[in-house]
Amino acid sequence: MNVGVQRGAIATVQVLGLAVWFSMSAVVPSLRNEWGLTSGGAVWLTASVQFGFVAGALTSTLLNLADRIPAPRLLSACAAAAAACTVVLAAAVHGLALAVPLRFLTGVFLAGVYPVGMKLMASWAGRSGRGLTMGILIAALTLGSTLPHLIAGVGSLPWRGVLLAAAAAGLLGSAICLLLVRPGPHVAPATTIRNARYALTMFTERGPRLTNLGYFGHMWELYALWTWIPSFLLATGTAEELPGSVEIAVFLTMGIGGVIGCLLGGWGADRYGRPPAALVALLVSGGCCLLSPFLFHSSPVVLLAFCTVWGAAVIADSGVFSTTLSEVADQRYVGTALTAQTAIGFALTVVTIQLTPLLAEALDWQYAFLLLAPGPLAGALAMRALRSGVASTAPSP
Repeated sequence: MNVGVQRGAIATVQVLGLAVWFSMSAVVPSLRNEWGLTSGGAVWLTASVQFGFVAGALTSTLLNLADRIPAPRLLSACAAAAAACTVVLAAAVHGLALAVPLRFLTGVFLAGVYPVGMKLMASWAGRSGRGLTMGILIAALTLGSTLPHLIAGVGSLPWRGVLLAAAAAGLLGSAICLLLVRPGPHVAPATTIRNARYALTMFTERGPRLTNLGYFGHMWELYALWTWIPSFLLATGTAEELPGSVEIAVFLTMGIGGVIGCLLGGWGADRYGRPPAALVALLVSGGCCLLSPFLFHSSPVVLLAFCTVWGAAVIADSGVFSTTLSEVADQRYVGTALTAQTAIGFALTVVTIQLTPLLAEALDWQYAFLLLAPGPLAGALAMRALRSGVASTAPSP
């Protein structure tokens, strides 16, 4: 079976299947008018998905679903279910009372899309090219997560139409997965043995422990930035001068910039080693957090350039962490390890998604992203420790 076709199919499924993730965030301005949505309500529309993802990931970890059920079948079913939740919300919901539970369920099912996609992509890559291959997968995640902003920015669809378009993408991704995607030659045989404790015992090993600590620092920053960058840009006072709309600016800086960052991060991981590549990305994104107050009142061109660098750096290391964990974890439970990693990481995102707007209310959006800086800087310390313990994790030439 053609390796390139499979990698392309898995990446396409991720782009389409994850389009529902930030679909509500992309239509918040419309909901402020129609539902009278407050800032607190907007937080819950995003945080509920994160809570759902954590719940789904923990359930999958406890049952070892990602290692016991054929990955393409599990991914396809979960993508379809997440899309179905979005269809129901678009068609029949008129307020937060039903929207929040549906978004929670959407997150539960997305826990069977993203981590399972990582396992499938890793199965189509040997060690020498796994960094770039996982970078491609995270690039697909980034593009899919920001796709609703593009739909909302370039079309004249009402908010329900934006959700339905995102759901249609998810259903298409489900079908492609079921019809085309297959596990690769580097996947470990499916296990029938449950070992939920591996989610904890992997932390007793130095490699998985430091890799996870680096990932947690990365996640402290990532989703809060993705959630609140539209508000940050609007608050600068130069939003009307941005080319296109704020939604288009978010897609270009976080989406397209993020794709470039993922590919560079994956290439760097293969070329220079996993820890050095992650260390550079963490230091750059942490530096952007610290610089954000000083560039808040910059010209639109400088602001877009800055956000593009930030959008690239903030996601460039994500695939590196997934690659590293897939190599150092017990190969019988790679799916479980990746799912546990994402479960804890996404639990952290709820904290910063909630706290960032509170800091903005207290100090102004100019200083809100300072809250995110400790995450990547702490992650950089973990990667420095991991690098000192190995000469290099890059493959031998």
